[in-house]
Amino acid sequence: MSVFRCRCRGPVFPLSCVTVLLALLAFPALAAAPLTLQQAAVLAVARAPLVRAGHAREDAARADRERAGRWPDPHLVFGVQNLPVQGPGAFSTAADAMTMRTVGFSQAIPSGARLAAERAGARAGEAAANAETEQARLNTRQAAAAAWVSLWAAGQARDQIEGLERQNALAIVAAKARLAGGTGSAADALAADAAQAELANRLDAANAAVESARAALVRWIGSEAARADLAASPDFARLPVSAARLLEIPDQQAPLLGWASREDRAEAALQGARASRHPDWSVDFSYGARAPGLPSMVMLQVGVRLPLFAADREDQDILARRADLEAVRAEREDARRAQVEVVQRLLATWQGYGRQVRRDRETLLVLAADRSAAALAAYRGGASLQPWLEARRDEIATRLDYVGALRAWGDTWAELAYLLPEDAR
Repeated sequence: MSVFRCRCRGPVFPLSCVTVLLALLAFPALAAAPLTLQQAAVLAVARAPLVRAGHAREDAARADRERAGRWPDPHLVFGVQNLPVQGPGAFSTAADAMTMRTVGFSQAIPSGARLAAERAGARAGEAAANAETEQARLNTRQAAAAAWVSLWAAGQARDQIEGLERQNALAIVAAKARLAGGTGSAADALAADAAQAELANRLDAANAAVESARAALVRWIGSEAARADLAASPDFARLPVSAARLLEIPDQQAPLLGWASREDRAEAALQGARASRHPDWSVDFSYGARAPGLPSMVMLQVGVRLPLFAADREDQDILARRADLEAVRAEREDARRAQVEVVQRLLATWQGYGRQVRRDRETLLVLAADRSAAALAAYRGGASLQPWLEARRDEIATRLDYVGALRAWGDTWAELAYLLPEDAR
């Protein structure tokens, strides 16, 4: 049984959590119903170990944030002061008037600037954990979608090969009929049989590819769901988010989600370095009990750290942390530009494969099928078998090229479709 724990806070469930819950509630029916690409993506997120690990890191970061920016625990101190260790009263607490049994506490008081910097760093750590979890969620969706597309494409390849079996059977019948009638040759009959055996080999390879692709999908959604029949593919010609939107907000895409928190951490480190110029304080208090008949004593001390050499210490730390921040900002800008390039390349590839698939479907597949049919009809009318063998070989290549373009089209669609979290689309 799958256990789903929603990590959302507030009175309203985000769409992603609602989708996961509905998918899990509907899971018993998935074995009978065709499995859609979206259902596979949702189930994969619900089962992904890396997503669960991300939730655990979020819990840890949330606990760190709760404890950040607080005073350290006080120290309890107790002992004996001014205890003689020589003479007749050695080690006696009553031998000397200055000997006291003491108890007290010491409390360090960090500056408000230091505590604020610590809280800022903890908030950045929590944001980083949230970003890592969202990255894991999006990467899991992409991987599950790619596995679904691979299985779907393998099934399409098998269907394309099976679609040639009838024509192969007709060629064998025609070759044997011509051989029996004395107008054909044994070589043609053998060539037709060889073509049938070659097609059987291709079909076996296609079946093996289907099972191999199914094994990849099992990794993400489990064997029970992966054994279901696949539903029709989504419309790969339409993205769930526009190309303009993808190019507009690269910072919210999966590869760049962690950069904002990384920059926040660098800013928190700079804030902490600046806070080191603000003095920290400490308070020490103790009570001393002397020998009977002598008055007790108390001690109260207030300490303050003096940054006397700030130019050689604190200022250098500030300069270093400022340089770190500038480096992170520059690296983030470089990553942003690289991500825009990646999206532009993906969009160009997706559009190119879309045109290729449409051209194959509307033109090349039709021409290849017509050529094979015409060559077979000509052979049955007395022509040579060789043109049909060549046309059939070209038709097989055209069909497999078409399926390859379909798979590449679906893969690029999945990469683009799951670049953004649902609330950023």
